[in-house]
Amino acid sequence: MYRVIADKLMDLSEKHAGDIAEQWHIYLVRNPRTTAYHGLPRDKHIKRAAFIFRNLKVMYFSKDPYKEVCRLMDQVQYAEEMYHEGIPLHQGLYALVMMRRQIWVYADFQALFTTVTDMQQAVTTINRTILIFDYIAYHISEKYCAMISSHL
Repeated sequence: MYRVIADKLMDLSEKHAGDIAEQWHIYLVRNPRTTAYHGLPRDKHIKRAAFIFRNLKVMYFSKDPYKEVCRLMDQVQYAEEMYHEGIPLHQGLYALVMMRRQIWVYADFQALFTTVTDMQQAVTTINRTILIFDYIAYHISEKYCAMISSHL
């Protein structure tokens, strides 16, 4: 039964990736914890966030989500782009936290979970979504630190 709730959220994330990314970016450039993003090109960051939102379903339902996260983050070169743009790791990781939160804000705004049963089942979905974003953060920070080490 939790699959129904997960499907709703993943479909919402996939179908509205651009809108969710746009809203995330508004908060990103206003947040004092993400100042490195404030002067950077808007479209590039929205495109990267939308990529994550659009592919969340693939990562979420993968038999090996960590492997899928690594494949997709390498495909978009998330860590490399962040590093070359001069975004400090801690700010990049906080931007991911903001992305994770934005999915739930958007879902709540869309009244995706309307019953108590929906909300109870959403807990499982929340936990799995957090795990996916934890994998993204781990993979990105691992690659980012490797790039720092290689330039020392």
